[in-house]
Amino acid sequence: MIPARWDAVAEARLCTRLVNDAGVSVSTVEHVMAALAGCGIHNALIRIDGPEVPILDGSSAPFVSRFVNRGIRRLGAPVRAIRILRPVEVRVGEAVARFDPAENFEIDFRIEFTDAAIGRQRKALGMANGAFIHELCDSRTFCRQADVDAMHAAGMALGGTLENAVVVDGDKVLSPGGLRYEDEAVRHKMLDAMGDLALATCPILGRYTGIRAGHALTNRLLRALFAQPSAYRLVMCDALTAARLPGTGIGRADLAGLMRAA
Repeated sequence: MIPARWDAVAEARLCTRLVNDAGVSVSTVEHVMAALAGCGIHNALIRIDGPEVPILDGSSAPFVSRFVNRGIRRLGAPVRAIRILRPVEVRVGEAVARFDPAENFEIDFRIEFTDAAIGRQRKALGMANGAFIHELCDSRTFCRQADVDAMHAAGMALGGTLENAVVVDGDKVLSPGGLRYEDEAVRHKMLDAMGDLALATCPILGRYTGIRAGHALTNRLLRALFAQPSAYRLVMCDALTAARLPGTGIGRADLAGLMRAA
């Protein structure tokens, strides 16, 4: 058993890796964690027989599609959430991850890459209800051709193809079919943040801002938050608050736009 918790995260390049006390690990958990959080699933046991969650098409859409089509069981327990009470911020160079108080869960993300195919992008979303499914879940992981070459030379990402990631080279998108969204890169960074923040173990009521942030920095933000008890409060959600949480009220009709990614 490996707990899906912020304090079980071990440093890893380009993904989130969980490790238990016995040293057993599982990597690349962020996409399935994002799907769980975006579908409003707060209690789950995932069985896996390998060291890494399958990459599938590089997004969360295949997980979301199967969760929703299979059906989500509602439990009798009340929903707890983490309410952000005051700002908490971590920085590494130009990269920033920050929490601010907000009524509901919001994500604001900014990225900047030298490759013209990505460039500078920003997107902000309120994540209530089906926003994750409609706006983020089918956005794929992305990388530069130079990064792919370096990883292959190091014996990494040998199963990666142009079918499970968006690969760019300068101003060119090498993946067949091009981009699903003009700003697919920043949408995927928001997806990653959704999955990494799900390791808080409860939905968050607050605003997350990421500026050039990655998996490691988002985890550092969670560690900084939980090291400051005065910065947050664990609350029981009333009916009005629970109705605005990610995934509340979703159904098969919300999957209509995901056929290309399922």
